Amino acid sequence: MDKKYVFLVEDNNELRSDLERTLRFCGYIAHSFADPEEFLREFKPLVPAVLVTDMRMPQLSGVDLQADLLAKGHKIPIIFISGESSDEQIIKAMKNGAFDFLLKPFSRESLLSAVEKAIEQDAIVMMELIRKTRLAEALKKLSPRERQVFDLLAKGYGNKELVDELGISLPTVKEYKSEVMYKLRLRSLSELISLNTSLAML
Repeated sequence: MDKKYVFLVEDNNELRSDLERTLRFCGYIAHSFADPEEFLREFKPLVPAVLVTDMRMPQLSGVDLQADLLAKGHKIPIIFISGESSDEQIIKAMKNGAFDFLLKPFSRESLLSAVEKAIEQDAIVMMELIRKTRLAEALKKLSPRERQVFDLLAKGYGNKELVDELGISLPTVKEYKSEVMYKLRLRSLSELISLNTSLAML
């Protein structure tokens, strides 16, 4: 990963500048914002990335910002930083998928460790999405009969059940199964079933 992005939303100018310098010194491409509204106006999804945001700010809170991003379909990992947060805010942030929560004052090491882990997670999610997208495209290249075999295999059908369901011979069933596995670059039926489940969640 040549480029790693950090979006920083913090209304304290001194802290924001200090964190931005630290992040850039460590090789991250840091974009900082004084308030959530400015961030939302200028935000462009980049990967791998992480959002580091204060929890309590004058207008939108960190939880409000998180909810706005989720409503727009953005699932960027979020690290909350705060000196004063209610239990309700923390619980809500965590339930909505917050990656981490750092209480001020926190060490630079704690922040950098959390940022690194969040970036790694976002990269994994990105690669998995790319893999699923490519497999979804490969599915479109299956013949109608091959797609039928794929769907039945995904339901757990064995050879005998495929023979009965499709009305074809066992050698023909095995040939279709082999073609499906080859075209999708799958190594096992369990991998095929897992793929079908994950594609349903795309």
